[in-house]
Amino acid sequence: MKKMTACPLDCFDACSITYEDEKIYATKDGHTQGFLCPHLNHYSSFERVQTPRYKGQEISMQEALEKLKEILDANLKSETLHYRGSGNFGLMQEVTDHFFAQIGATLTNGTLCDGAGEAGIIEGRGSNKNMPIQEIAKSEVVIFWGRNPHTTSSHLLPLIKDKTIIVIDPVKTKIAKSADLFIQIKPHTDMYLAMMLARFLHINDMCDNDFLEEYGNEFEEYYELTQTIRIKSMLENMSVSLGEVGKIIELVKDKKVAIVCGVGIQKYRDGADIMRAIDAFGAALGLFGKEGCGVAYLGSSKAGVESPFTTKAKRVSKVDTAFDEFKTVFIQGANPLSQMPDSLRVTNAMRHTQNVVYFGIYENETSQRADLVIPAKTFLEKEDIRTSYSHNAMLPMPKQSESEVGISEYNLAAYLCNAYEIPIKSESQYIEHFKSFSTLHADSSFRVKEREEIPYKDGFDTDDGEFFFLEEIEIDKGSNKIVLTKNRNKKRKVSKDFHLISPKSPKSLNSQFKRESEVFLHSALEFREGEEIILSSSVGSVTLKVKHNDDLRHDCILIYSGTRGVNNLTSALHSYEGKSAVFQEVKVQISRVE
Repeated sequence: MKKMTACPLDCFDACSITYEDEKIYATKDGHTQGFLCPHLNHYSSFERVQTPRYKGQEISMQEALEKLKEILDANLKSETLHYRGSGNFGLMQEVTDHFFAQIGATLTNGTLCDGAGEAGIIEGRGSNKNMPIQEIAKSEVVIFWGRNPHTTSSHLLPLIKDKTIIVIDPVKTKIAKSADLFIQIKPHTDMYLAMMLARFLHINDMCDNDFLEEYGNEFEEYYELTQTIRIKSMLENMSVSLGEVGKIIELVKDKKVAIVCGVGIQKYRDGADIMRAIDAFGAALGLFGKEGCGVAYLGSSKAGVESPFTTKAKRVSKVDTAFDEFKTVFIQGANPLSQMPDSLRVTNAMRHTQNVVYFGIYENETSQRADLVIPAKTFLEKEDIRTSYSHNAMLPMPKQSESEVGISEYNLAAYLCNAYEIPIKSESQYIEHFKSFSTLHADSSFRVKEREEIPYKDGFDTDDGEFFFLEEIEIDKGSNKIVLTKNRNKKRKVSKDFHLISPKSPKSLNSQFKRESEVFLHSALEFREGEEIILSSSVGSVTLKVKHNDDLRHDCILIYSGTRGVNNLTSALHSYEGKSAVFQEVKVQISRVE
């Protein structure tokens, strides 16, 4: 008998699925449309942690729980850190926050993903209400701005057939190769292109003046700011032609437009301003509050839902956590030794942490370092429920199968709460609490009650209901030239500050599943395929083998997120706004292994 559930992965699509005869199938209705991504298609083929262990020795689950309590009892609760990631997006994953906050442990805030972009959206709109995937399907023109839907949101692809497609990306992705217009922009220049587009809309009298009069009265001041950009020099800096700018303007004229943004555009210190400038282009076109129009990024998956686990607690940033300041670190659904920036600093700090506890499904760098490893249940083996950051559905995730392997987040938290006499409700009560924020729609799906199908219909959520435009910018005038030299042994050496691009891989989801292991370079740089090279930044270095990719710009290197050692290169600085990691802020140099 088929049983309905939902994919747990941190992904735009948040698919509904069925489980039958120990196999996972896509539902044919709704946005899932009968197919699954490679991660979920092969979910059962990835080896998981089977047995708890302490100091390398296998122990029983009961022994592991007792050892965890012994560790927690051994030091002050203020010396304990709870570091929770998003390896599973079920809402019940947060139940452990309830326990750790109640005992006085430190939790985390900040993000390794989308925080800078969200901060920019909130500054301009007053809130971050995302354009649902169903509204993108109603558009006439889709601009994929730093977004690769074949990898990160494949269920969007059937919805954009026969639409005009514009792609703005440093990489010639699969969608770019079939697009009506592809602009291979230089990394970290997206803000200037967005501002230039708004400027040309005004020059060509293509702004939605009625919309701006009601919801964007400060556009004239913003237009004056766009005039501070020197067109010729900035076009050269962006690697964009005036004709390409004009072509974008031509293609969006009098059309329903969806601007679909990826997180790569905001992996910089000024990431908030970048996203805000793209939003301003959307505002100039009058895209908000209208069917089939808008700017899609990542909305809050918890929008319209109140978590019963939200508890006041001391928090430290997830971006630059100093693990060595704590005696015990409990890591759940995360692999900070791989995915946090400045991995060498993280590794050194964790060496000085007295007790590292890893609670997760898969082996990785963090589980290998941990003193105590506690395997978690998969999403098929426990009760949960989830929401999405790209559509408004609430998807129940009832238990599908029994397994003796692992323990669920709720059962672990319940054990600890009972041990420390902390009140905790039943699992079913928490699930019903989350369900209370949804309502049944005509298509038999549950949707979050308070979410709007067409956001900002009645204006923005700012104090005056109007869009708040950027008021100032700082123009980066740095150059980025390639210099090829030969040393006295006549071996070619490259001296250059390359832009680092670190997107999601089609094979892995960060450090889960089948991880990549190479650095991708354009073949014109004359490194041999398979050759080992040293990649260095101001932070650290890593040695990887070369793989050619002529879809890249010559001034870029691409290392997929999850590749071992990629974050040796990245800085633990925060974005100026949003407390977000800035993985692509660094420049990278290349040298050959002598």
